[in-house]
Amino acid sequence: MDETSRRTYLKGTAAGAATLGLAGCLGFGGGSGENTIQIGSDIPYPPFEYTTTEGELRGFDVDIAEAVFGDQLGMNPNFQDTSFDTIINSLKAKNFRVIMSAMTITETRAESVDFSDPYFTAYQTIVVRQDSPIDEKSDLKGKTVGVQKGTTGESAAQELKAEFNGDLQINSYDQIAAAFSSLLNNQVVAVINDNTVSAEYVSKNPEDLRFVEGEGAATEQGREAPPYLTLTVEDYGIAFRQDDDDLRADVNEALATIRENGTYDEIYNEYFAG
Repeated sequence: MDETSRRTYLKGTAAGAATLGLAGCLGFGGGSGENTIQIGSDIPYPPFEYTTTEGELRGFDVDIAEAVFGDQLGMNPNFQDTSFDTIINSLKAKNFRVIMSAMTITETRAESVDFSDPYFTAYQTIVVRQDSPIDEKSDLKGKTVGVQKGTTGESAAQELKAEFNGDLQINSYDQIAAAFSSLLNNQVVAVINDNTVSAEYVSKNPEDLRFVEGEGAATEQGREAPPYLTLTVEDYGIAFRQDDDDLRADVNEALATIRENGTYDEIYNEYFAG
């Protein structure tokens, strides 16, 4: 399956089968046996990783980790909640073995970490309030937008600011939920963020939020674009320390296997439709 050709609409109710423990102060179980692989991740970032009201960790990344590290490599994946803007430094400090956190593969990041083969394609998009007069990206000039710190959404906003000759205010938040809260509370006029995550918030607030529509980067690159404006086209990868080549090779082989045997499609369809 080529996920770049899918339209990434979120299902009304995403249901993941895997339940993994969160290590550290969150207290959602976890394990530290010899066969446990520690995974750094910024939580919550639904639908990729989030906890239920019962304290269970779920999400697309969680299920892919279970399929790759658990089913294919015989490991026990254990997620550690880590701030996204410090997550690469935490990996390099050996606080965990890999990063799996809807992380876009970029040239800058690849100077510090090695990436697996891509396992998901996303787009940076613009979400505004339903009653907003903003209908295209140029309408953001002179306005204030919300993003999450350290993300490619923040980078996309910075590129817009340069395009507007500095005439854009960017409010950066520790977690994307705070950016959307600010949008709903009229503290920013838009949120720039990954499309599938933004779709989670739009689907839960259909009377209050909407995507800015129009053609963009996906169309320009010949992709089957979603029906809203795309600022970028991005591939997600699992990040490794630069001395972990054997594990990275094993993970790439496991990713190829779950694509071939249909497991990837099954997990994808649990969280996304179209």
